[in-house]
Amino acid sequence: MARIYTRTGDAGSTGMLHGGRVSKGDELMDAVGDIDEAVSALGIARAGCAEPEHAAILFRVQRDLFVVAADLAANPERRDRLVPRISQVVPEMVTELEELIDRLVAARPLRPVFLIPGSTPTEAAIDLSRTVVRRAERHTVRAGAAGHLVSDDVFHYLNRLSDLLYVLARHSAGPEAEPASHD
Repeated sequence: MARIYTRTGDAGSTGMLHGGRVSKGDELMDAVGDIDEAVSALGIARAGCAEPEHAAILFRVQRDLFVVAADLAANPERRDRLVPRISQVVPEMVTELEELIDRLVAARPLRPVFLIPGSTPTEAAIDLSRTVVRRAERHTVRAGAAGHLVSDDVFHYLNRLSDLLYVLARHSAGPEAEPASHD
C-alpha cells in the first residue's frame, strides 16, 4: 500500500500540477485551499439536499471545482498539458452556469429582499458554500495581482458560481424564509 505522506511538503512548499513547487503560504494556494473547502461545504449541502435536481447540480459543481483547482495549481510553463474540462476551465463551463441560473430564476423568480441564512439546513450549507466561493474568488484575484497566471475563465467561473449558489440557496430556503429587514 502506498503511503499517504510524502514528506515533500515538510519545508512549507507544495507541488504544482505538471511540476514545480510553490509556497503553501502563497496567495495561489489560499485560492486552491478555498476551493477545496468549498467542495467540502457543498458536500454537506448535497448530503442534506432533498431535491434530486439540486443535489445533481451541487455534485456537478463539486466536480467542476476540481477542474478549477487544477487550472489554478498548474505549472504556468506547462499549461499546454491541461485538458479542457479535466484540468482546464473553458468558457462553456461559465455559459452552462449562466444558463442554469437563468432557468432556475425563470422557474422561481427571486424575492426582492435579502434573506437571513438558516431557513433550512440545506439552504444554510449552500449559503456557506457561496461565501467560501466568494473568498476563493478574492484570493484568486490576489494571486493574479501577485503575478500568478490565472485564466479569465477561472475568474468568470467563480463569479458565476457564487451567483448560482445564491439562487440555489434561495430555492432551498422555501417560502417561509426570513427577510433581513422588517418591512
